[in-house]
Amino acid sequence: MELEFTEQATVNPAFEGTDGDEQPPLTVDLEERHTEALDETVHKGVDLLYSLNDRPPWYLCILLGFQHYILAFGGIIAVPLILAEPLCIKDNNTAKSQLICTIFFVSGICTILQTSVGTRLPILQGGTFSFITPTLAILALPKWQCPASKAPLTLSVQLQNSTSPQHTENPDEIQGAILLSSLLQVILGFSGLVGLVLKFIGPLAIAPTINLIGLSLFSEAGKKSGGHWGIAALTVCLILLFSQYLSKVNVPMVAYKDKKWKVFHYPLFKLFSALFGMCGGWLVCFLLTVFDILPSKSDEYGFSARTDINLDAVTNSPWFHVPYPGQWGHPTVSLSSVLGMMAGVLASTMESIGDYYACARLSGAPPPPTHAINRGIAVEGIGCILAALWGTGNGTTSYSQNIAALGITKVGSRLVLQTAGVIMIILGIFGKFGAVFITIPDPVIGGMFLVMFGMIAAVGISNLQYVDLNSSRNLLILGFSTFSGLVLPAWFHSNPGIIDTGIKELDQVIVVLFTTHMFIGGFFGFVLDNTIPGTRKERGIESWQDKVREESKSTYDQSSYDIPFCNGALKRFKCFRYLPFLPSYKMTQPETSR
Repeated sequence: MELEFTEQATVNPAFEGTDGDEQPPLTVDLEERHTEALDETVHKGVDLLYSLNDRPPWYLCILLGFQHYILAFGGIIAVPLILAEPLCIKDNNTAKSQLICTIFFVSGICTILQTSVGTRLPILQGGTFSFITPTLAILALPKWQCPASKAPLTLSVQLQNSTSPQHTENPDEIQGAILLSSLLQVILGFSGLVGLVLKFIGPLAIAPTINLIGLSLFSEAGKKSGGHWGIAALTVCLILLFSQYLSKVNVPMVAYKDKKWKVFHYPLFKLFSALFGMCGGWLVCFLLTVFDILPSKSDEYGFSARTDINLDAVTNSPWFHVPYPGQWGHPTVSLSSVLGMMAGVLASTMESIGDYYACARLSGAPPPPTHAINRGIAVEGIGCILAALWGTGNGTTSYSQNIAALGITKVGSRLVLQTAGVIMIILGIFGKFGAVFITIPDPVIGGMFLVMFGMIAAVGISNLQYVDLNSSRNLLILGFSTFSGLVLPAWFHSNPGIIDTGIKELDQVIVVLFTTHMFIGGFFGFVLDNTIPGTRKERGIESWQDKVREESKSTYDQSSYDIPFCNGALKRFKCFRYLPFLPSYKMTQPETSR
């Protein structure tokens, strides 16, 4: 064997990284197999190693799928960690680990459903921050106060042994609210109403809605970061260092191929910036704990940065835990909770529609047709229903960070994301694996939240690129809807019991809706944008919607969005073409799709 050093070795393309649009070199065998596919995607303006319908080797699918899992796990575990305290399991590490395993397990199922039956785009599904705000609003109601007694080992035991009859229905009502409100998403998708609603939803309605998702969670980030601001700041600095300052640095690595050791360059910092940043903060906390530099008393500043606080979570958790429907109890229904959660459903729906078009661009697919968007939204609703039945305390939605990873890795294969779904299901069964994440110190999580929630707020602002910001009309709508979404919830929180109509259920509806930041911002943005006179160009509709529709009417092959194994039957019976979630086959398409 000999060691061969090259500036950019031609090894397996899955291990290579490039900057800009430069085409990385391919090995001879891959070049022969994918020349035609590459030519086609480059012709469409997309520089990919594997496009939507390509099938990488199984070992590459596992590696790339695990990479998507790593990129998403920060956002997925953030949801149960935020909900742990209001769900009264803050000190119940076993219950928290089971909750994390459950949300991974359900996210894997939903990812497979979305990539196989939904839009059929390579989109990973995970916990959504859109549901957190209404969930916290529901749990903040006076009747959902946690009992003073210590929590038992599992959430199910806690519910059975709790002496507070009101508290026993706490998670059950969240499940019921998510389950029923998600039916709205299913109806919007299967009925084709999504296409009709799109005519009235513009950037000025979407921007404040998504922006307020991030802004409304600032207290959660501050609460965890406040445990030790130095550790939180270190975590933020590491994430920024890896994701921005070192994003174009390709790390030399060694691989063995063709009986030779070869050196290749891989953008580790770009792909794993959040992971490296969080692990770096975690490692510093571990060293400070080992050398007993951090305080050992719980009432002292910096105690929450210790890594040995929750070690019992790993020892007490079972090796295997198979999540099942109804594991925390049976869902219960409250009208106010359902209406409040619908705000989260609508916000998640609007965000996912934008994700579909971005994912199609980065995976080398044509713009998604209306039937694929309708079906994708409906499948997301089904995924949220599954999440409610399994008791994740949350729903599922498309993950934008994994869509961005398609452009970084140059791999847009559907099979890779399906493999990622299988990996999430398998790892969600291992109880101790979920318990490991409980040992991450709060300040490290807080630092990650500072970056993550800030990015969510920025994504909302990015929708304004289509809007004329020199227009006083648009500035009024944007400013009023965003500011109202901050002011009204704060006022309602500071004046509990101010609403007293004499009807208990109506009081709860008003409180939940007006303490849900994104509902208020989205509602005012939607109403004002559709009632105050303004041209389509001024509102951003012309550049935001019309361009997409023109692309969708192009002569691209739309077979990528066909439901597998159903094309023959769908073409044989003409009645299927009138269903808004099925292809009409007005254009000539191949008989089968991958």
